[in-house]
Amino acid sequence: MKTKLGLIYGGKSAEHKVSLQTALAVIKALDMNKFDIYPIYITEEGAWMRGEKLSGPAQDVKELELNNSGDEVSPLSFNKELFPTEQSGEQLDVIFPLLHGPNGEDGTVQGMLELLNLPYVGNGVLASAAGMDKVVMKHLFAQAGLAQAEFVAFIKNDWEKDSEAAYKEVEEKLGYPCFVKPANLGSSVGINKCNDRAGLINAFKEAFEFDRKIIIEEAIIGREIEIGVIGNDEPSCSVVGEIAPKKEFYDYKAKYEDGDTDLIIPASISESEYEDIKEMAIRSFKAIDGSGLVRADFFLTNDGKFLINEVNTMPGFTPFSMFPLLWKHAGVEYPQLIEKLVQLAIERHEIKQQIKHTF
Repeated sequence: MKTKLGLIYGGKSAEHKVSLQTALAVIKALDMNKFDIYPIYITEEGAWMRGEKLSGPAQDVKELELNNSGDEVSPLSFNKELFPTEQSGEQLDVIFPLLHGPNGEDGTVQGMLELLNLPYVGNGVLASAAGMDKVVMKHLFAQAGLAQAEFVAFIKNDWEKDSEAAYKEVEEKLGYPCFVKPANLGSSVGINKCNDRAGLINAFKEAFEFDRKIIIEEAIIGREIEIGVIGNDEPSCSVVGEIAPKKEFYDYKAKYEDGDTDLIIPASISESEYEDIKEMAIRSFKAIDGSGLVRADFFLTNDGKFLINEVNTMPGFTPFSMFPLLWKHAGVEYPQLIEKLVQLAIERHEIKQQIKHTF
């Protein structure tokens, strides 16, 4: 029998368009002899639109924007009518949330799917929330003994009360250059490198446009090295890759628009360095209680030390994104990778169903 697979994509975050590109790539890669695919589109305003079962691969992201062609449904109905297949009322077998950023990658949709008792691909509620909030993530990494860059964090209310104190704390603890980031966004949205007080002030203002909490990190001189992790209780790692941006850092435009970045796969590192980064990647995966997949991002300093930067619980997932490319070089092609993640989701759900919740 075919697996009835629901794809949730779009969303209210600033990464809406990235999610559409991901959904298109996954649909094109899926074997329709193995899967019946049901699109579930979240508009930029937050409306949920359910489409009919796909009869063939979509060719353009415009086909996936179901504003006028789908049936609007409520994600709060919490019953089998939310994700029925055709007219039978039968539930989907598994959901693949292809959502990036807040309101999708941050544990909110995962929590809804838990309440619906539906298997879903990727990380659970805790890992998704911790992986989205860079401040919480870094505290967990510190608890796990993972080396990382120095950082400070602020919420908007405190900054508005005393911005001068915030700027001084950054200058005293981190110095320049430093990076200012929204705590809960990915794809390098709202990130700025600061070389002086004027740049810091502007970066604070921009980052707070995207989030009520921001993080400021010391600038690390070194190579940007990434590795893919898949699995549940026994995760495994891909080969490693290196980001070589031709600009000052790997920003949104370099990632998705001008392609002005080299992805070097496999990265040139020693065998002992590979063993080190694998151990740290798996430790970071377990630190957030990960499942399914993460991409773990590191700095390799000039003195040969790895510092973990972050994990991404729903990394870029087109065939040309780093995560799938890392696994391709490890011998796992894109369609196989998707199927593996679906199987991991089903396995995790089956294990959770065995847990007793009453006494």
